[in-house]
Amino acid sequence: MKSLMMLSAATLLSFATTSFADDQERYEHFSGQPAKNLDQALFNLKNFNAKMAEIMAKDELTPQDMATIHQLSYTLENALQRLDEEVDTMQEVLEEVHLASESMDYETVQKQGKVYLESTGKIVKE
Repeated sequence: MKSLMMLSAATLLSFATTSFADDQERYEHFSGQPAKNLDQALFNLKNFNAKMAEIMAKDELTPQDMATIHQLSYTLENALQRLDEEVDTMQEVLEEVHLASESMDYETVQKQGKVYLESTGKIVKE
């Protein structure tokens, strides 16, 4: 009985290792296009979302569609990460405006208020 359990464990381990190796060979990993600033992140989100939406509009996805979506996701992840970083910066700038408005610091409110409005204006369309 003990040898049967050991054999079963060895078989499972062998299968899992083979499966993992197959997955590594089957799925290439890409770096995606960079998003070095907010404008580039928004550009990539718009364009790569459109590409993904076009694929997703199909009734059935093919293995090639899945591979394309996999590749697109790297650029989209980069864009979202940059957007997250940029929103964090926007929050910090707004906090500066907030604190400056409490202390009647007109210069900081004008300077940082413009920075805040310019950056958020890129993500908030009227």
